[in-house]
Amino acid sequence: QSQLVESGGGLVQPGGSLRLSCVVSEITLDQYAIAWFRQAPGKEREGVSCISSASSGDITKYADSVKGRFTISRDSAKNTVYLEMNSLKFEDTAVYYCAADMAYYCTGYVPDEYDYWGQGTQVTVSS
Repeated sequence: QSQLVESGGGLVQPGGSLRLSCVVSEITLDQYAIAWFRQAPGKEREGVSCISSASSGDITKYADSVKGRFTISRDSAKNTVYLEMNSLKFEDTAVYYCAADMAYYCTGYVPDEYDYWGQGTQVTVSS
């Protein structure tokens, strides 16, 4: 059974930065597209960013709400996917989840299409 473990969340002021990590075990990271989702209280889970499998060139995608502020990357040697978050806003407050899809490319942000999920890490943007 695959495990995805997120870390790096916390409390940050508006305009600040955080780097989330998603450590993957029991699956071959390079064969999966990995996405970050987030869910704020009372809202549906939404896709934030995705990186395609390494064999397809690590193509990255971003939701419009985070484009230019967030960066997703993969370190295969560490079995880890990162989400670098800069210029954080109040509306970025949410629980952030990473998820793995056994697909070459990022096909979208439909949660049911992802095979494995982490437990989530809380990000709170507050002054």
